[in-house]
Amino acid sequence: MTEAVEMTEEEQQQWVKKQYQIATKYLAEKGIVTNSVTVEESRYLVPLLALWKLTAMDGKKFWVLCGDLPSDHSSVDVAPNAREALRHFALKWQMQAENLLQAENEEQKNFAQLLIGRAEGLYKLYDDESLWQSK
Repeated sequence: MTEAVEMTEEEQQQWVKKQYQIATKYLAEKGIVTNSVTVEESRYLVPLLALWKLTAMDGKKFWVLCGDLPSDHSSVDVAPNAREALRHFALKWQMQAENLLQAENEEQKNFAQLLIGRAEGLYKLYDDESLWQSK
């Protein structure tokens, strides 16, 4: 078993930059072109996840989640802050997984299990008070 390697500050910054690119590309594939990011409301837990608050060219705002989990997005209307956005994605994925588990397709059932695991992880992060204390 190999030990986890600590990331340097530069590697962490590169990871965050890459996740931003992934998030904007993900939205672009959905037909949403981004205009700006609200950095002070976005959150990252390197190297697990990045949660971006992005504004599209038409002024609509989105929470975009990416990292070591499936990329996803929702309107900012679903959550007033990053913590509540994590909770939203956790619950959304639980519901999606329930629907996928009904499928006959084995690949969809496997994806459902992945979603369940990631949703549980997101909820644990949402529930961890130490991550959300003001500095």
